[in-house]
Amino acid sequence: MMATHALVTPIPRIAISKLTAFVLSLSTPPSKSSPSVPGVINLYPRRISFRGITSMAGAGSVSMDLTLESRPEHVTGNWFSVPELRLRNHRFLVPLDYSLNSETSPKITVFAREVVAVGKEEQAMPYLLYLQGGPGFESPRPSEASGWIQRACEEFRVILLDQRGTGLSTPLTSSSMLQFKSANDLADYLVHFRADNIVKDAEFIRVRLVPNADPWTILGQSFGGFCAVTYLSFAPEGLKQVLITGGIPPIGKACTADDVYEAGFEQVIRQNEKYYKRFPEDTEIVREVVDYLAESAGGGVPLPSGGILTPKGLQTLGLSGLGSSTGFERLHYMLERVWDPILVPGSPKRISQFFLNSFENWHSFETNPLYALLHESIYCEGASSKWSAHRLGGKFECKFDAVKAVKEGQNVLFTGEMVFPWMFDEIHALKPFKAAADILAKKEDWPPLYDVATLNTNKVPVAAAVYYEDMYVNFKLVMETAPQISGIRLWVTNEFMHSGLRDAGRQVLDHLLGMINGKRLLF
Repeated sequence: MMATHALVTPIPRIAISKLTAFVLSLSTPPSKSSPSVPGVINLYPRRISFRGITSMAGAGSVSMDLTLESRPEHVTGNWFSVPELRLRNHRFLVPLDYSLNSETSPKITVFAREVVAVGKEEQAMPYLLYLQGGPGFESPRPSEASGWIQRACEEFRVILLDQRGTGLSTPLTSSSMLQFKSANDLADYLVHFRADNIVKDAEFIRVRLVPNADPWTILGQSFGGFCAVTYLSFAPEGLKQVLITGGIPPIGKACTADDVYEAGFEQVIRQNEKYYKRFPEDTEIVREVVDYLAESAGGGVPLPSGGILTPKGLQTLGLSGLGSSTGFERLHYMLERVWDPILVPGSPKRISQFFLNSFENWHSFETNPLYALLHESIYCEGASSKWSAHRLGGKFECKFDAVKAVKEGQNVLFTGEMVFPWMFDEIHALKPFKAAADILAKKEDWPPLYDVATLNTNKVPVAAAVYYEDMYVNFKLVMETAPQISGIRLWVTNEFMHSGLRDAGRQVLDHLLGMINGKRLLF
């Protein structure tokens, strides 16, 4: 096992750009005597606390007879309990588009859940905001005190944020998005759901929730780490400390998607080699399934939801199966039951309903379609992705052509964290959004997500866990970005995969806190 170590990289001071100065001005609460400035959005209208407002419907409920526009900007629920934890819900009414006047912008709800250890409800503690991976996934729902949440609650008041469009934050689901009358309308709406606006939501919440609008600590996992670097770029005054697990983004280009997928395909090939070495009997099972699907009418078999399972679809099992700590085992056990047993001699061979249901449950496109719609856009600043994974896949087509692999007696390779245009033809939940996805893939005028000059002069303490064999966030690209974040401390390890915070949350969080608070050596 490779030894783990921490890395400190000093960066020379560079002047903050005018763009950064403008964005930072949005996060500074004006004094009562401050005049309004044309073109600058006031994110802090009428600093009124609604902390005590609740309805009679139960913990965290909001009366449904209030229209969205007439609700107060902050509603707080009652405390409720799970074993060893106390929780309460917060709902904030925020602008959909922060570039518009706060009075005229359409509003959405952003939901956050406050979590403390039992008995600490009224205790003064620093705040820790958790930014979930994704894009397009809600924060965890604690059922007990365990893992990183239990460790964090020892010294923090934890805020679990459902990023806009997820969970209880005006969710964008496969049914709710059908309300849009056209693909253009949906695409115009979706552009407001990237990291830049997630950070603006976080700042909106911080000044209303944290006493004296003090800065808070943030913990970003995976895409949440990308959001954390955006936060460092445009609102560092809101941050006390930053902790990142498996989530340092590539920066410095108008679109880094091509770099990500070129490196990603190479890492996925290595993960496939490891998988088949561990489970060599699956080589023939996967070939048989590919052959069966390719010879089926229409090039695949119907899925329970109405989609179709094709050889390309089968390969997407690598998205979850190859990159997490127990993914290999879960994929293997799923493939064990791919075929129905032959109960009556002469009956045709069939893929089992168990496998087809498991395949659909394996992915989250039914419940979290935002992931597929926005996935490549998280790498775009002033340029389009142009379906980057699909284009880059052409370089590796000889390796990832499943039907060809079967004919040549080669291993069928699973793909990784890639979203392809054909998914919007084959996956039932995504079909209605094909045109909108194509509009987003071609969009060029994406606003900036990072400010390299500000990162070069960063003063906020940052500690990051970097997983050496991370399939989702490439190690090489991470090590190109890290030196550009002044003062960042890295813990490089191959002890965990991308799911380290989930698998060993207490250990990972404790290590990062030790690094950032001076309890662990930095070299």
